[in-house]
Amino acid sequence: MGNSRAYPVLRTTDAGEAYRQARRLCALLEHIGDKVWLSAEIRTPGDARRMAGIVPGADFDYVDARTDPATGDFLFFDLDVTRLDDAGLQAHLPLQFMEDVGRGDVEERFLTALGEGTASIEWHGRWPDDPEIDSHGHWNYDGVQIVFHGDEAQYGDTWTEDHTVFVHVTKYGDLERAQKLAAHIGSEVLGEEQLGW
Repeated sequence: MGNSRAYPVLRTTDAGEAYRQARRLCALLEHIGDKVWLSAEIRTPGDARRMAGIVPGADFDYVDARTDPATGDFLFFDLDVTRLDDAGLQAHLPLQFMEDVGRGDVEERFLTALGEGTASIEWHGRWPDDPEIDSHGHWNYDGVQIVFHGDEAQYGDTWTEDHTVFVHVTKYGDLERAQKLAAHIGSEVLGEEQLGW
C-alpha cells in the first residue's frame, strides 16, 4: 500500500493562521473523512488537563519508552491525568496522546488547548480528479495536516517555533497538484516531498 507523499505548503509562527489556511485546503477535498486524527506531546500538567478536557477518555502514554527497573518490562501510562495532582503528573511527563475523533468543533478546541509540545491535526480525504494536470484523487493518501511546532510530516524529534501545513497526495508524489493547492492559499511548495501517513 505505501505511504502518502506530504508537501509543506505553509510555515508560520501563528498557529491560528496555520489552522485557517489548512481549513481552506480542506474545503477543496472532494470527500473528507468523518474523523480527524489528533496527536500531541504533553509537557506540563496544564497541557495534560486541557487535552483531557478536549478528548475525554483519551489514552495517554510516555513519549520515551520506560522500563520497570526490576523486570525490564516496558511500562505503559495507565493513570487518569485528571485525578493526579501537579506533582504526581509531573513525574510522568512528557506524555503523548493520539486519537481518532469525530470531526466538527474538536479541531478548534484542540487549537485553543495547544501547549508548547509538538502536535498535529490530520484530515484524511480525497482530492478531486484534475484532468488538466492528469491528477487523480486517492482516498488512502489524500488530505491536509498541520504540524504545530514542527516541520516533519511524520513524528519528528525537532521542535521549531513554526507550524507547518502539509498537503498529502498519492504514494507516487504529485508535485503539480501540491503546487496548485499551495497557490490556492497564496503560497508555494516550501521544500522536498516527505514521507506521509
